[in-house]
Amino acid sequence: MLMARRPPAHLPAPETARPTLDLSGPALASSLETLVASSEEGGGIEVYIEGIKLKTAAFQRTLGDGKAAQLDEDAFKALCAFVAPVRRRIGVRLEEDGFPAIRDAVTALLDGASDTATADARLDGFCGRFPQDKKHRWVRDLAAELLHYTDPERYPLMCRWVWDARANTGVLREIWHGDNVDHMVIDVPDGYQTYLVLREELSQFLTENGVFREVTFYVDLLCAQIYAGYITSQGGSYLRADFSSPEDPLLYTRRLLGLDGINTQTGRSRFKAADGGRPVLDDVKLLN
Repeated sequence: MLMARRPPAHLPAPETARPTLDLSGPALASSLETLVASSEEGGGIEVYIEGIKLKTAAFQRTLGDGKAAQLDEDAFKALCAFVAPVRRRIGVRLEEDGFPAIRDAVTALLDGASDTATADARLDGFCGRFPQDKKHRWVRDLAAELLHYTDPERYPLMCRWVWDARANTGVLREIWHGDNVDHMVIDVPDGYQTYLVLREELSQFLTENGVFREVTFYVDLLCAQIYAGYITSQGGSYLRADFSSPEDPLLYTRRLLGLDGINTQTGRSRFKAADGGRPVLDDVKLLN
């Protein structure tokens, strides 16, 4: 069940030191080239950027401007359909805890979001409301996406697949500079400042390569492409459970970003209810 609210395990200092990231230019260049080439079959990279913009608009329309306290359960389920690690798992929590408890957790997460100094504490607080076990690792991803897509300029994408310091895996490792990265422990925390610095460096890389508009969304797409390459080459059992066999070059990329949340032919959501049912959401149109 949803746990009683407790203080986060640790509170960040008011001003957390900005980490130094040692990124590999060749790895970034290779990922960008692959992304551009692979997107041509689907209509070009702009099509995928448009998908991210539509997802962002849905989150902002539903949760922006302090609307979380009035969040509707069906609307919340619709958003969860576009969060790949969450949509198959949260149905049980909704059934057992009841939606009001989860809405309270979402409201607390987004309350005071204009103050990024409290980002890590609010993330910890949100995760602390749920059971602390491996089956609920998706909770961090839900919190990260709620923050990012509701306020993408202020909050970079902070999902575990971007960087998970405990597991020493994520986008950061895939683009880390080093001769033996697979056997290297990268001593970089997975707090707000790390994700912010990573986005800044990737934004600079993209600008140097001709991207001048909607850079925030291009960073998301590039990150997804980088980790999609890891899924393709390594794909462990956890990854296979969330991302089935690819049908096109950017399938994993789209799924990491949740752009396949709705089957555009049937309108059926990828959100899985506790009873296994999948609701039809005809009013939501994103990439399939």
